[in-house]
Amino acid sequence: MLKRRVWLKATAVTVAMALCAFAVPSQAQNKLKVAAIYTVPVEQQWVSRIHKALNAAKDRGEIEYVFSEKVANADYERVMREYAEKGNTLVVGESFAVEAAARKVAKDYPKVSFLMGSSGKPQAPNFSVFDNYIQEPAYLSGMVAGGMTKSNRIGMVGGYPIPEVNRLMHAFMAGAKATNPKVEFYVTFIGSWFDPPKAKEAAYAMIEKGADVLYAERFGVSDAAKEKGKLAIGNVINTQPQYPDTVVASALWNMEPTIDRAIKAVKEGKFKPEDYGPYSTMKHKGSELAPLGTFEAKVPKDVVEKVRAKEKAILDGKFAVKVNDAEPKSTAK
Repeated sequence: MLKRRVWLKATAVTVAMALCAFAVPSQAQNKLKVAAIYTVPVEQQWVSRIHKALNAAKDRGEIEYVFSEKVANADYERVMREYAEKGNTLVVGESFAVEAAARKVAKDYPKVSFLMGSSGKPQAPNFSVFDNYIQEPAYLSGMVAGGMTKSNRIGMVGGYPIPEVNRLMHAFMAGAKATNPKVEFYVTFIGSWFDPPKAKEAAYAMIEKGADVLYAERFGVSDAAKEKGKLAIGNVINTQPQYPDTVVASALWNMEPTIDRAIKAVKEGKFKPEDYGPYSTMKHKGSELAPLGTFEAKVPKDVVEKVRAKEKAILDGKFAVKVNDAEPKSTAK
């Protein structure tokens, strides 16, 4: 009888261990395999927001996440194919300079879902697009800039004059004009997505011409402003903690609503070609004006009131920021 009890207990333990052995892989299999491909370092503003959102999903245990950074355009298609071949169910990236190649890969892997930063339209059956539609907080940050300039000269340094950048600059300029009709702009594009020294030099040149507020669409601009005792407005990320006496306000991009929606769609087998751009708007919490923080008491009270009123109007659907994708030009001489 004792032997029988021992045998039964040993059998129960063996069965329980076997069940656990099966349960662990099963749970692991529920995690979505996601890969991201970036042409610049992950610390670059735009890419850092995608990376942050994917890491958040990874930390929640929803996905397995791998990525490649600083991938040359010539290598982009190869890396996309490698990730697709390795069983990644969702591939996230930026196809602005490799549209044809990226779309070709998507056609060759119809069972893989692709979510790509793109100026183009979605492509059936598995190629969705997104962009940082943050023109709303860009407008609000422009309002702050217009209220802070003393020289009525604002310098703007961008990467490339593509629609995704142009619309933010135009929104910023319109916001600045709303609080200061006298303001004029210097506009320069450095021809790179990540060249802080070059952006810094462009900012120096604008400061020499009288700009006392700088729109930092690229890294390096805020460094120039800090060194010269001028002010800066951030873009995509909030760099005020690094520049507490320089960065007045920033238009923030929150990629989480876009990434979380895509992950959910893939998991439910409902991923389809669509434009995820609208999920970067303030309505969907995909963007916002960063807190004024160290400049809370330095921005004129009447400007803050105007900004808050416009912010509410945007959220209530009573004001729409005009989208202008044309290349912005300098208005100051």
